[in-house]
Amino acid sequence: MPNAQSPISNYQLPITKLIMSHFTSIKVQIKHGEILHQVLQELGYQVECNAKVRGYNGDRTQAEYVIRQSNGYDLGFRRQGESYEIVADFWGAKINQKQFVNSITQKYAHKTLMATVEEQGFNVEEEEVLEDGTVRVVVGSWV
Repeated sequence: MPNAQSPISNYQLPITKLIMSHFTSIKVQIKHGEILHQVLQELGYQVECNAKVRGYNGDRTQAEYVIRQSNGYDLGFRRQGESYEIVADFWGAKINQKQFVNSITQKYAHKTLMATVEEQGFNVEEEEVLEDGTVRVVVGSWV
């Protein structure tokens, strides 16, 4: 019996490399880039401005503020409309995402409040950190 070959067995599919981005974006209530930059520095991060965020398999994306990490997975902040978003490959960055976001947004809110208080002519009368980490600020003004 002759050796019959199926026409399908001789057909080879072209191999296509599928590249997937592992970057995740998180919208945050941060509008002032200069204050954000100050906050990141005060929290001890080395910040590069207008740089590429590194992620999985050499993927990169642009951001206004970038925190470099030694593991090759950076954390970035980029403007998206009226506010900023955090962009990172959080799987590779190996950080506690919630703790990272909370520390930055809390310090940003405090710094923004203090700038507004001063701008509007108020004085900080009292400031304390409560047991749950909440910052209580009492302001006043002489009339």
